[in-house]
Amino acid sequence: MNGKMHSETGAFSSDGMRAEILNPFVHKLELDNTYDKIKTAIFTVILLPFRVIVICYLIVTAWFLACIGLYGLSEEDLRRQPMTGWRSKLRFSILSLMRLVVIVAGFHRVKIVGKQYTPSNPRDAPVVVIAPHSSYFDAIAIVVLGAPSVVAKADTARLPFIGQLINYTQPVYVWRDDPNSRQNTIKEIIQRATSKEDWPQILIFPEGTCTNRSCLITFKSGGFYPGVPVQPVTIRYPNARDTVTWTWEGPGALKLLWLTLTQVHSSCEIEFLPVYYPSEAERRDPKLYARNVRDVMAKALGIPVLDYTYDDCRLIARAKQLGIPGATSVREVSELRAQLGLERSRIELHLIAQGPMARKRWFSAAELPCRLGLPETPAAQRLADIFVQRSSGLIHFPDYLLCAAFLCLQQEPLTQLLSYAFKLYDTTGTGRVDVNTFEEIATHCLGLCQEDAHNTFGQADLDEKGWITYDEFISFAQKKPFFSFIFTNDLAAQKPKTQ
Repeated sequence: MNGKMHSETGAFSSDGMRAEILNPFVHKLELDNTYDKIKTAIFTVILLPFRVIVICYLIVTAWFLACIGLYGLSEEDLRRQPMTGWRSKLRFSILSLMRLVVIVAGFHRVKIVGKQYTPSNPRDAPVVVIAPHSSYFDAIAIVVLGAPSVVAKADTARLPFIGQLINYTQPVYVWRDDPNSRQNTIKEIIQRATSKEDWPQILIFPEGTCTNRSCLITFKSGGFYPGVPVQPVTIRYPNARDTVTWTWEGPGALKLLWLTLTQVHSSCEIEFLPVYYPSEAERRDPKLYARNVRDVMAKALGIPVLDYTYDDCRLIARAKQLGIPGATSVREVSELRAQLGLERSRIELHLIAQGPMARKRWFSAAELPCRLGLPETPAAQRLADIFVQRSSGLIHFPDYLLCAAFLCLQQEPLTQLLSYAFKLYDTTGTGRVDVNTFEEIATHCLGLCQEDAHNTFGQADLDEKGWITYDEFISFAQKKPFFSFIFTNDLAAQKPKTQ
C-alpha cells in the first residue's frame, strides 16, 4: 500500500488550495503480515515459473514476428509513412499474442468502461491521451487500444524484445537529452495528426513520468499542439494490494513484476471518456488545451490536479540522492519560497554567510517566519511545518538553510553548495570541521552514509589533526574519481554512487 510520511503531504494544487495528498513520486509496498508472506512464497514456487515461461514464449514469438515485419525497413521508413499490406496485417497476429501475455500475467479480464472512438475518418480523433501514468503495466492499454503509435522515451527502443514490439507501432520517440527533441517531437505529432495518410492513432501519456495515481500532474503540451480532437482515456488498478505502481521512490521494476505475477488475479479498468473537441482558444494555446483535458480526466477519476512535472521529479530525485534535508518536499519548498519572495531575495544565503553566531540553531515552527523576515501567513507556516522534526517538535535551522541553498544553487557545481554547508554546520566559526560535523555535511549534501563519511574524513585528514577545512576537502576530492560529480553543474552527472 502507498505509505504516508510527515514530509510527503501538503502539496499545492494549481488553484492555490492545499491538497493533502501523497507525494506523487512516492510509493510504499511491503509484505506486512505473515499470511501475505506465506502466500507469496507458495505462489513464487508454483505459479511464478509457469507464468514466466509462458510469457517469455509469447513475447519471443511476438518479437520474432515483429522482426519479420520490420525486415528491410529503416528508422526513416517507419517515420515516413504508415505500414501497409502484409506488414500491416501481421500487426493483428502480434497483437493477439500480446493479449495472451496480459491474460497469463493475471489480468484475466480487463474491464472496459465507455466506448473507444473509432471514426470512419481516423483524423477526427487522431490522438489518445492516457492518464494517470503509473506503471509499465500501463502497456495493457496499448494492447486494448489495438497497438496505436506511442510517444515514448528513445531508450525504450533498446529494450530487449520489447523494443522491437514498440517499433512495430511506429512510435514517436522522445530524446530527453536532445535540446531539440521537444520541437522535433511536436513537429512529428503535428505531421501525423494532420496527415491524410492512414496512420495509427497516436497514444500519449501526457504526464511524461510515473506517479502513484494520487493526482494528475502537469500534462505536457506537445500532444495538444496539433489542435485536433483527442480522446481521453483513464486507467485504474482497483486491487487490494498495489503491486503495479512504479515511481521514483519505491519498489524496483523486478520486485513489482515478481509481486504482480504471484497474485492469483490482478484487475485493471480502462475508461474511454467522450472525445474532447478543442475550442478556438484551446487550439491557439496548447497549454490551456492540456490543462482543460487534465481537468476533465481528474474529475472522472475523482482525484486532484497538481502542477508537478518531470523536471520536478528529477529535482526530488537529485535532492534525495544527495541527502538534502526535506528532499521529498523540495518541489513544495521551491513553490513556497517563490510565493514568499525568498526565491528573489535569497536571504538564506545571506544568513549562512553571516556565520554561526548570527543564527539560533533550534527553535519552534512559529519562529521561522520571523527568522526569515516574513509575515505570519499560511504559506510561511506550511514552510515551517515541513521542517519540524517529530522527535523534538522543533526546526533545526541549518537543515532548512541547506535545503534553501540547494534550491538557490541548482545551476551551480556542487562545490558551491558544499562551501555553504561547511559554513552552515561549522559551529565554531573557525572554518574547521571535526569528524562529527563532516559526517553531518557529507550525509546531507554528498549522499554518503555515516560510515563512508567517517572513512572519507580519515583519508582527507592526512596530518591526523582531527579537523579539515573546505579547501582541504576539495583538494582531496579533486584526486578521487568517486567525487567527480561535485565539480560539475550537469544535473544528470550529480549523482553520488555507492562507495
